[in-house]
Amino acid sequence: MKLLLHTCCAPCSVYCIDSLRKENIEPTIYWYNPNIHPYQEYKARRDCLREYTKNIHVEAIFEEDYGLREFCKNIISDIDNRCSNYCYRVRLEQTAKYAKVNGYDSFSTTLLVSPYQNHEMLKQIGEELAEKYGIEFIYRDFRIGFREGQAKARELGLYMQKYCGCVFSEEDRYLRSKKK
Repeated sequence: MKLLLHTCCAPCSVYCIDSLRKENIEPTIYWYNPNIHPYQEYKARRDCLREYTKNIHVEAIFEEDYGLREFCKNIISDIDNRCSNYCYRVRLEQTAKYAKVNGYDSFSTTLLVSPYQNHEMLKQIGEELAEKYGIEFIYRDFRIGFREGQAKARELGLYMQKYCGCVFSEEDRYLRSKKK
């Protein structure tokens, strides 16, 4: 199986890659995250993932698209539903398109490892895009390994971000901590 694995960051990829390798699936990592802001955060995550994939000998493709203006344009009318209406879809669609054009037979995402993401929405969008592009969406509920992957990422000294990616998720994190 030739799998293109959309990856949001190195820590989230740890368990996913380990789990897929146990199934004898060697994923190709695909970085496309125009939702991550500010630029320093985008760069920190990208650079950490680049180094991690080199260290574990996994092929990685990096689509450079910081995308702040496009992100803002697409979420401003419905900030509270930005994940399901824009962030998930834009990243998974780009992954599916790239996979189809470049000879992969399947795609998936490390977003499926996070207990903080809308898992059912990710699955639904992945399946819609699989049908649209005629390529298989590999669904795995990686959440079972979230803590294990995070612990291994810490042991490896990987950059551990404090929020999902966009400036509004950083705001959400700040507001939650302020309530405590």
